[in-house]
Amino acid sequence: MRDVLDPQIETEVLVSPPDAVANLTVEHASWQTPRGKMILKPVTFDLAVGRVLGVVGPNGAGKSTLLRLLYRYHRPSTGRVSVDGSDIWARDARDVAKSVAAVLQEQPTDFALTVREIVALGRTPHRGGFGGTSGARDVEIIEQALSRLGLLEFVDRHLGTLSGGERQRVMVARALAQEPRLLILDEPTNHLDIRNQLEVLALIRDLPLTIVTSLHDLNMAAEVCDDVLLLQAGQSLGFGPPKAVFTEATISDAFSVIARQERLSPSDAKHLTFHL
Repeated sequence: MRDVLDPQIETEVLVSPPDAVANLTVEHASWQTPRGKMILKPVTFDLAVGRVLGVVGPNGAGKSTLLRLLYRYHRPSTGRVSVDGSDIWARDARDVAKSVAAVLQEQPTDFALTVREIVALGRTPHRGGFGGTSGARDVEIIEQALSRLGLLEFVDRHLGTLSGGERQRVMVARALAQEPRLLILDEPTNHLDIRNQLEVLALIRDLPLTIVTSLHDLNMAAEVCDDVLLLQAGQSLGFGPPKAVFTEATISDAFSVIARQERLSPSDAKHLTFHL
């Protein structure tokens, strides 16, 4: 998918040492509201280092809730979430932020910040003291993230002047400046046009990180993800490679449609279609 990237976006993948990517283990993790409504029923899976997991399911299935557990926004009502064998709720929030970064659907509303200033916020967990200061290494990492996402020409522009695709690249660059080993992406292609969607998908495949992303498009998930987790009404219906989870019967049941596995011509690629 590299050929779909904007030529201005740096496509060279930075080689990361083995310990630069994380193993994610979720054990019987669930979440319910303070009033006791169960939103996510206990789910268990183990994501190996460097793999891309797609979390899929109909609206209200619990996808965003699961992601909030993974980036330490919600504490699990039961079970635990571990990165490299360590429970993220047994660690300091700043320490977790050094290894787990999230790109959310909600973008900053403070458009007074420039692109460089927003990306620099990714260094916050690594700075000591109140506010901290930017050292030479911080500057180098910020510049690297800006370059990796093709943002050098936008560094002095305010976020509000950018297109949706450009803003999404800024948010990913901020996350990369955090130097995470696990990257969480909540609907990263939402509201983007086709080209920007393809660029984001190519980036997901190229980043040398363990990645969890929620996606609406099942064919997109099958193409870009190593594993998928299918949720329905807060319950897991399957975890594993897309070809194992995305059966006609399972997809039909999860989305209340008639799903058919067909093949495209002339590529002969598998493609799910949906019918009422």
